[in-house]
Amino acid sequence: MKAITYNQYGGPEVLQLSEIEKPVPKNDEVLIRVHAASLNALDWRMMRASPFLIRFIQGFFRPKPGRVGADVAGVVEAVGPKVHKLKPGDEVFGEAIKNKRYGTCAEYVCTDEGSLALKPKALSFSVAATLPVAGITSLQGLRDNGQIRAGQNVLIHGASGGVGSFAVQIAKAYGTEVTAVCSTAKTEMVRSIGADHIIDYKKEDFTQKDKKYDLIYAANGNRSVFEYKNALTSSGIYACAGGSMRQLFQAMLIGYLLSQKRGKKMCSVSAQMNTKDLEFLGQLAAEGKLTPVIDRAYPLEETKAAMQYLDEGHVAGKVVILGV
Repeated sequence: MKAITYNQYGGPEVLQLSEIEKPVPKNDEVLIRVHAASLNALDWRMMRASPFLIRFIQGFFRPKPGRVGADVAGVVEAVGPKVHKLKPGDEVFGEAIKNKRYGTCAEYVCTDEGSLALKPKALSFSVAATLPVAGITSLQGLRDNGQIRAGQNVLIHGASGGVGSFAVQIAKAYGTEVTAVCSTAKTEMVRSIGADHIIDYKKEDFTQKDKKYDLIYAANGNRSVFEYKNALTSSGIYACAGGSMRQLFQAMLIGYLLSQKRGKKMCSVSAQMNTKDLEFLGQLAAEGKLTPVIDRAYPLEETKAAMQYLDEGHVAGKVVILGV
């Protein structure tokens, strides 16, 4: 089968379209004929081995295996003997990474049943493929880490990216007032998905304003944990889902220490794929309460160009890879 692979770490130039062996599902796995996949920052980090610790997971000098893609939407072709909820012919969406057999930028991929959900008929494969990683990260970060509640003032930092664009809409679905932080070029897109207020970070600094927020969700944070803390209400929560490794480590380490006192809480987001949350996201999308923003779509053989576009850092929403 055809799949996007890489044999060394680096930029999009290391990607190649290869012929590899078609996978066979293990006991609790499902074999999916891929109709669509989507790219995430995770793919970029794995490809570049950034942070360096990825080398200890994927191979110190060379990746083994070097595959691209975690999000998937497609049709079940075969199932393992311990799979009971899904059957051949089912249209599904989800993630293929838990068993380290990921690589959804391919004609086929295997993943465990618990990382999949039935695709709502109202959704195309392309739309469904955008939901898993970014959608789950947004949902669990806001709901579980951020303890989001109706009536709160919520700020989404990095609101125009894949995770951020979902976070804006999910926060609105929970009945909150949403302030979105993005660049000048993305303000109209972010307004179109429901943000109540928009801060253009090239013109304004939300950390220097008097307004305080009950919840700050950093989908692409670039401020220090102390600056975020100062922008919170007395009992506010800061949840860091993305950004540089410096921001993530600050949220995990310094944020943890700052959270030991009563009042403001600082944390990092660690999402866990599961069928129930995938079904929830699928239902929101099918009902029109969540509209994935697809910036561009590329055929499988042009994944290198798609990754180059992602690498440039100007994506609004998601980049989709089309299968068959």
